[in-house]
Amino acid sequence: MNPRSIAFLFASLTASAIAGEQYWVFFGTYTTGKSSSKGIYRAKFHSGTGELGKPELAAELGSPSFLALAPSKQFLYAVGEAGGEGGKGVSAFKLALPGGELTPLNAVSAVGEGPCHVNTDRTGQMVGIANYGSGSVASYKVAADGGLSEAVSFIQHEGSSVNPKRQAGPHAHSINFSPDNRFAYVCDLGMDQIQIYKVDKETGALTPNEPAFAKTPVGGGPRHLAFHPTAPFVFVNNEMSMAETVFAYDTKSGALTAIETVSTLPAGEVVSAGLSTAETVVHPNGKFVYVSNRGHDTIAVFSFDAEKGKLTLIQNASAEGEVPRNFNLDPSGKWMIVAHQKSNSVAVLKVDEATGKLSFTGTKQEVGAPVCVRFVSLD
Repeated sequence: MNPRSIAFLFASLTASAIAGEQYWVFFGTYTTGKSSSKGIYRAKFHSGTGELGKPELAAELGSPSFLALAPSKQFLYAVGEAGGEGGKGVSAFKLALPGGELTPLNAVSAVGEGPCHVNTDRTGQMVGIANYGSGSVASYKVAADGGLSEAVSFIQHEGSSVNPKRQAGPHAHSINFSPDNRFAYVCDLGMDQIQIYKVDKETGALTPNEPAFAKTPVGGGPRHLAFHPTAPFVFVNNEMSMAETVFAYDTKSGALTAIETVSTLPAGEVVSAGLSTAETVVHPNGKFVYVSNRGHDTIAVFSFDAEKGKLTLIQNASAEGEVPRNFNLDPSGKWMIVAHQKSNSVAVLKVDEATGKLSFTGTKQEVGAPVCVRFVSLD
């Protein structure tokens, strides 16, 4: 190969590597109260260096707290906790890459009250939401252009648990689709249960599974859920008890069987007023699990033994801001971006790929009341 060919090949490989390291990061926010936010924000991120650019407004929307990206990367969906115009609680956007522009497609009713979480199924053909206020779940069919139908299924939860202030009734807090796309799991904080639904991706409908639910620790308040990337395990953070529960996941029936529940606080520390967990994220290698501790303002880092199904707390890293809500790992697993709802900022943490431990990179950016972090690659 002559020198010019070698140079061309090197340039092509370099350009390809650089393209694979470029991302948009989208931030869901609260726009109410003293927040300076106006909606959904986006910022450039480089996974080779951990550099995060200054966030800019991508779309105006009332409190678009949680976001979901279609597998195709062509569409973005947001729940608006402020209700939106005419009470429309779920909005669809066309996402243009590489520019990152969001174009509104449509907005539809959440049917229930207080929509707080949204997800797409694994094919991108349907969208599901959890309504915290009314304790209900709704699902929608996705049109060819990415827009949403009106709700094709709506299920009102019924039940309560032991805490009279937080659990007098149902409070659906998140929805997640199983890796094989056969089931949807809805954590209900008010019932101390994970409701299990069958998924019909053709119609977009949800129907109760058999078994219909899994129990979580009494008074814990299950909030968010994450699947192990390769093994049949599910991880759930209990918001009120500052604990993480590991479940064995039966891929045939959809059943969840609890293995253990462990504290997200350092040894000897007890749960006190003002503390709660918010998010659970599993590292792409499956060896580490991360949980955000609000009030404590740390990220709990666990190592995970997939043979035993056991977690070991190895670090409580500073979240570098107040009230860490949602956070996310970039697809390489080398970086974590944490959203700080109270201190109006996001921070970049570096992940030690050997130990899973976190360290602050020194990079922070201002965003008004950020509560959700989503990565979109530009390759």
